[in-house]
Amino acid sequence: MLKEKINTVFKESYIANFQKIPYYPISFKHGKGAILYDYNEKEYIDFLASASSANIGHGNQEIADAVYNQMKKITQYASVYFPMPEAEILSKKLISILGKKDIKIAYSNSGSEAIDCAMKLAKAYTKRNKIISFKEAYHGATYGALSISAISLNMRKNIGGLIPDIYHISYPNCFRCKYAKEGKCTNLYCLEELTDSLEQYIPANEVAAIFIEPIAGDMGIVVPPKEYLQKLQELCNKYGILLVVDEIQQGMCRTGKWFSFQNFDIKPDIIVMGKSVGAGLPLGVTIAKREIMESLSAPAHVFTMSGNSTVCTAAIKQLEIFEREKINEQVIKKGKHLKGKLNELMDKYEIIGEIRGIGLSIGIDIVNNRIEKKKNYIAAAKIAYNCIENGLLLTFIGKSTLRVQPPLVITNEQIDKAIQIIDKAFENYTNNKIDDRVLLYAKGW
Repeated sequence: MLKEKINTVFKESYIANFQKIPYYPISFKHGKGAILYDYNEKEYIDFLASASSANIGHGNQEIADAVYNQMKKITQYASVYFPMPEAEILSKKLISILGKKDIKIAYSNSGSEAIDCAMKLAKAYTKRNKIISFKEAYHGATYGALSISAISLNMRKNIGGLIPDIYHISYPNCFRCKYAKEGKCTNLYCLEELTDSLEQYIPANEVAAIFIEPIAGDMGIVVPPKEYLQKLQELCNKYGILLVVDEIQQGMCRTGKWFSFQNFDIKPDIIVMGKSVGAGLPLGVTIAKREIMESLSAPAHVFTMSGNSTVCTAAIKQLEIFEREKINEQVIKKGKHLKGKLNELMDKYEIIGEIRGIGLSIGIDIVNNRIEKKKNYIAAAKIAYNCIENGLLLTFIGKSTLRVQPPLVITNEQIDKAIQIIDKAFENYTNNKIDDRVLLYAKGW
């Protein structure tokens, strides 16, 4: 059966291979809430939420009706030429959620494009050209977003020069901290890498912005110390550097707050959103103070389809649903329930090095053992594959971290069933019951 599935997938395809990151040979026909169905009507609990872009879940009737009604009137018209009311309504709503009045919004078609917008704004506003980002960061695949990303060699091979004056420093990863003393870090030595860099080879007065994911998603759902982000903001303020937060994966209520940076009590200069903000439709959002937004002039960052009437209508309806259902409160409760269940598994299996995350954004770090903490790619790949085989859509990132980011509408009953499947997959791996041939297909990042 396994060989048959793999052979089917490896038949000639008309889709470029560079757009495929394989985990399991499957396609989905439809879904409802946190449940997906393949073309044989087999049921899967969704622990991926379409790479955290389906926070609202699948098959939401209210979203579908709102989109249908809008498309009957007009699907889109280039708002760069003629203002469309839906984009203004969405902008006002996002601004009200942030509780600020001195900000404006720019629309793109994706998170990657929104990152590019933030890069343009930072350089234009500060009149500086250098940008600092983090090793293992993923901000997107356009040339700008790719230039500040540092997670995959294949993203950079054979494409020539990237945007210059980009610098990468180590992310504050406490589980694998190279500065840790006796397994604990209390002095934020990782921040010294940045301060030393600014003193030794990156002139601070030439740095336009520092881009950071408040929670590093594709690195492995890594949650930094709260103090690190606060000290980072102090450093940015000291040198007139803009602090840009990437909320593409972690925003829109995934952590039990509208934005993940709100867990760290910081006030970024620019906020970037994508993925789930469009309620399943393509949308990128860049939010900044008016004075920053006014540093560019049209047509510095315009796209025919960005912020169109249909996708803005979907986004508005999603915000309405999230507010009505008090989704942030739900996420906190469900996240606590889920994390508690996962911690019970950690007591059973030594290859679980750490359970980390906030709300419904959780990483299960798979290791060779808890002392060495070496990434266990083979175990992660096999366990993820076995989970999908048995009805749980689960992937891995950062080479060895199981990615647990279900739709926010998942129920506790579905969580409990998913935990049973994960438990069985760990048991199967421990007892060497997962065929090595799954590694021919389950590649991941």
